[in-house]
Amino acid sequence: MTDAVFDPTPGVARALNLPVHGVGAVIKLLDEGNTLPFIARYRKEASGGLDEVQIAAIEDAWKAAAALEKRREVILDAIAEQGQLTPELERKLRATTDKQLLEDLYLPFKRKRKTRAEAARLKGLEPLALRILAQPGDGRPDRDAARFVNADVPDVDAALACARDIVAEVMSERVDVRALVREATVRQGRLSAKAIKKATDGVRTRFEDYYTFDEPLGRVASHRYLAIRRGEAEGVLRVGLAVEEDAVLARVDRLMGVAERSAWAGELRAAIRDGFTRLLFPSIENEVRGAVAEWAEGEAVEVFATNLRNLLLQAAYGRRAVVAVDPGFRTGCKCAALDPTGRFLGYTTVFPHTSRDESAGPALVELVRRHNAVAVAVGSGTAGRETLDFARDALRDAGLTDVLVVSVSEAGASVYSASDVARQEFPDLDLTIRGAISIGRRLQDPLAELVKVDPAALGVGQYQHDVTEGLLSARLDQVVARCVNHVGVEVDTASAALLTHVAGIGPSLARAIVAYRDGHGAFTSRAQLLSVPGLGPKTFEQAAGFLRIHGAADPLDASAVHPERYALVKRMAKDLGVPVHSLVGDATLAARIDLGRYVGGDVGEPTVRDILAELARPGRDPRDAFEPPRFRDDVRTLEDLKPGLALEGVVTNVTAFGAFVDIGVHQDGLVHLSQLADKFVRDPHEVVKVGQRIAVRVVSVDLERKRIALTAKRG
Repeated sequence: MTDAVFDPTPGVARALNLPVHGVGAVIKLLDEGNTLPFIARYRKEASGGLDEVQIAAIEDAWKAAAALEKRREVILDAIAEQGQLTPELERKLRATTDKQLLEDLYLPFKRKRKTRAEAARLKGLEPLALRILAQPGDGRPDRDAARFVNADVPDVDAALACARDIVAEVMSERVDVRALVREATVRQGRLSAKAIKKATDGVRTRFEDYYTFDEPLGRVASHRYLAIRRGEAEGVLRVGLAVEEDAVLARVDRLMGVAERSAWAGELRAAIRDGFTRLLFPSIENEVRGAVAEWAEGEAVEVFATNLRNLLLQAAYGRRAVVAVDPGFRTGCKCAALDPTGRFLGYTTVFPHTSRDESAGPALVELVRRHNAVAVAVGSGTAGRETLDFARDALRDAGLTDVLVVSVSEAGASVYSASDVARQEFPDLDLTIRGAISIGRRLQDPLAELVKVDPAALGVGQYQHDVTEGLLSARLDQVVARCVNHVGVEVDTASAALLTHVAGIGPSLARAIVAYRDGHGAFTSRAQLLSVPGLGPKTFEQAAGFLRIHGAADPLDASAVHPERYALVKRMAKDLGVPVHSLVGDATLAARIDLGRYVGGDVGEPTVRDILAELARPGRDPRDAFEPPRFRDDVRTLEDLKPGLALEGVVTNVTAFGAFVDIGVHQDGLVHLSQLADKFVRDPHEVVKVGQRIAVRVVSVDLERKRIALTAKRG
């Protein structure tokens, strides 16, 4: 309806409290097909140095603003087609940036199924309804209503009832009334849940904490709301919102203009109460509960995203040969040998737990020696602690005390083993051998291996199955991509699953890169990537800086310096009187470079600083140094735990209500939010993260329910 060009920049900048120039530049770059990691790393001058989190927020706000604008035009067209688009209404519709207000303004014009009010209008009762709304000082409802009695309206009571139906609908669709009731519900509403008797009589459920739940809506924690909603969906709980109706209705009466001295006051008040109960509050309740659900889902997604990021960015053991063990009692322990790049070399199966097989230890030792392994990675699942002890004893008896034996989480390993990715990698291997390989690779490089597993299977979420799948998937994909590009990818050893997440590449190009590598051998330069079918200049621009080629003729190919800045680095080297290969990796030489000398044109100070940092430590892994977990040797089962026992554990999951910690007994313990620190903690992520080693003490053990309560407090 308008030829005006939609520009979301000012609104997005205001909403996010970010500079208009930077927001505009980011939106322009995104619109041109640039990726978030590329903009954050290599276009700092344009964005004003905005980081990935801010750029992601801009992208989300930009998309939301575009969707709102599209909806606005649909609404304007729909009302115009009805011939009811007045200049004042159009002004209001165009002025609002609030999605809910936009829908409230549209509500009276929205085509809907036949209502009682519409039926009343067809019977000619609208004039009587207007009398009720006007609250005149003259006339009498019964006398005035008598004029509307006819074949379709049998008596005065029926006429007034039909008129009240119209008034009730008008009231329920008024923007100001809806805003009042919505605000009252959000601010003073209470959420309640009750057990449904037929579903809970004589049956234990997961929702027992909510059988008599009642709490102010504003104080309901996100995880509690998701649990209550799940209980409702499973038919265990009856859930509702309530407000103090008398107080709210008194305010609605004033807003609707109930005139106590008018003979029509009773009719208007009756219509308001009927409309509130039958139309308005059910609609507002659905809206508010929908908004709370959206908020709670958003909280759950962010908890999952934070945990996933910390999990993916766990310290890597690095390029070292390892033997990985997928432990088991009856079926034995599958042992797989991997070279420093994660290439599978061979396997054996040993049975140290179900028989007195004296060959088990020597077989493991022989595999370690044959492949020069410097570590043994043992999965943390069933028989994990027993297998750790077996491996340590076997290596000690063989004099291999310098070989590290370490527990590795196998969450999601079985999912990987049965996946298409695993079948493509190892079509001739059994699932359990694939699982062992995955365990070993997780030790060598957690990020490279975990990207092959659906994040939902990694055990670091909070009510992820209650979250809209598309919302969760999009956010987690964003996290994975951010982590992959943050660390960088070695082109010559990366799997297609890992390459998929590099900026600009995606699944099909990732497969093409691997196929090209398989057919032509290892890449010898970044420029060679342009020979991969389908990988053009734009994709190369987005991806090249995040891809590493160690051993290339140009040492910059193994760094995070973008190829578009190679000429600048060559100039720096020339000015220092050294070849480029001497400059790369020499922190002393890099420190001699005068930063200001190279700032100019599209090269700003942020880019030069990044280049100098990379020259000092090219291709540096930003992850923490590897440090193995240490469990107590005398604590292996729940029965070994006693209140007050001090332990060291590893954080496996962080939720809104606390952190779960692996203490080596096949059952994670919970450190409640209130027990995470000696100070008040609002958000568990402020003090702990997934993968962190943490000192705890046992508070209590429930053997029947297999629950362990822990504390991280020192006092």
